Amino acid sequence: MTETSLPELEAILLVGGRGTRLRPLTLGTPKPLLPTAGVPFLAHQLAQARQAGVRRIVFATSYRAEMFSEAFGDGSAFGLTLEYMTEETPLGTGGAIRNAAQALTCAPDAPVLVLNGDILSGHDMADQVARHIARRAAVTLHLTEVEDPSRFGCVPTDDEGRVTAFLEKTPNPVTNRINAGCYVFTRSVIDTIPEGEVVSVERETFPGLIESGALVLGYPDSAYWLDVGTPAAFVKGSRDLVLGRLTSPALPGPVGELLALPGAMISPEAKVDGGTTIGARAVVESGAQVNGSVLGDDSVVCSGATVTDSVVGPGARIASGAVLRDAVVGDGAVVGPGNELLAGSRLWPGVTLPERAIRFSSDV
Repeated sequence: MTETSLPELEAILLVGGRGTRLRPLTLGTPKPLLPTAGVPFLAHQLAQARQAGVRRIVFATSYRAEMFSEAFGDGSAFGLTLEYMTEETPLGTGGAIRNAAQALTCAPDAPVLVLNGDILSGHDMADQVARHIARRAAVTLHLTEVEDPSRFGCVPTDDEGRVTAFLEKTPNPVTNRINAGCYVFTRSVIDTIPEGEVVSVERETFPGLIESGALVLGYPDSAYWLDVGTPAAFVKGSRDLVLGRLTSPALPGPVGELLALPGAMISPEAKVDGGTTIGARAVVESGAQVNGSVLGDDSVVCSGATVTDSVVGPGARIASGAVLRDAVVGDGAVVGPGNELLAGSRLWPGVTLPERAIRFSSDV
């Protein structure tokens, strides 16, 4: 990304969701604070925003709002100024943006970057802002292409880049280009969103602007992009950061096959690779195999266990001979010997599975 010359570029960061698709990981921690490649997920977004020229960010919070200020404070560690605005009741994306805008300090004609707290993206945010200013757009939407656009907001554009429609999760999409969740608003446009009301920018604000003739601009880009809203996507995002498929100034170590945090103990006879993160003081014993996974702080993977594409929560223990593949094990849970957790299995925090309690294959 390139530095922008704009003074005091401001942003709003939407982090109010409950992260229900990521349970049990989000039972006690908001999705944007989940450890991702060794740091809270938002640390990557904050560092990238700072690199793009943002100097002040307003957090739009709701679920467990106090945890965000506890994690990031005033933002000085990132070279940022952070403010926190909390919705007492969820107001939707538009309502959240309007509520957070009370803490903005910029002029009515200034650009405001709006980020979603569950997106990993390698696109050039500074260039998106520059394009918005050059075209004097009302809103400029980051667009990316996906194989299945029916799961997202489908966004067709004309030859000049003007968005012609905003088709939220339509079963018969007219393009595979979708809303990628990063917007540049002209400040005065945010002020037209009704205050204190539940408003969806996707279903109300953007279609309304298009219908009124305002310039809603598309910013298509083919850089890395991932919605980390599911356990499989969360694991993939962490893995890709560790492997260097997406660069992040917040990564707390060099890219490579694994990232080990302070105090982690990995046996020389263990096999750990595929972009795995080993949490602080976590233990991987001799003969264990861990590939492309996230091991929380103080977790233990015992000898002969196999963990692939999975999340093992802080303090959890995976016993000898257990197999995890595309699974989530909650904080402090214990997977007894010989268990198999496959294909999206989720074990809630504190649960103990006795020996061979769950098998996907027949005993031998």
